[in-house]
Amino acid sequence: MIKFNTNVRVRYADTDKAGVVYYANYALFYEVGRTEMFRSLGIPYSQIEEKYGIVLPVVELISHYHRSAVYDDLLDIEVTIPERPTAKIKFEYKIYNEARVLLNDGSTTLVFVDTKTGRPVRAPKEVTDLLDKAFASEAL
Repeated sequence: MIKFNTNVRVRYADTDKAGVVYYANYALFYEVGRTEMFRSLGIPYSQIEEKYGIVLPVVELISHYHRSAVYDDLLDIEVTIPERPTAKIKFEYKIYNEARVLLNDGSTTLVFVDTKTGRPVRAPKEVTDLLDKAFASEAL
């Protein structure tokens, strides 16, 4: 398992009329977490798209709401990759407020898709090699 944390501050635009984070924005927080995780591992999404001609569409999103986040909360987004990817990669998320209260948890599954054919493909070897290094260092 690979684990990564990043923070995001709730903007006014993230909230609804009741002053709480609009439910669909948690998917955006998930995206921030996973893209920053990939960047920290040395494989930003842009590199995967440009170098390999592969995009990563979300094919499944699960989200559980426990408490509300509100304007100006500093959120801690904890992202894990529980298993090595093949043609799919799964991310799990936990979102906490500054008091470490669990606000939301969920997961997304993304598929590696060749931009020319529109068909699923295995993750590029360079990507799996970098992820394997991260799995190995987390196991220590």
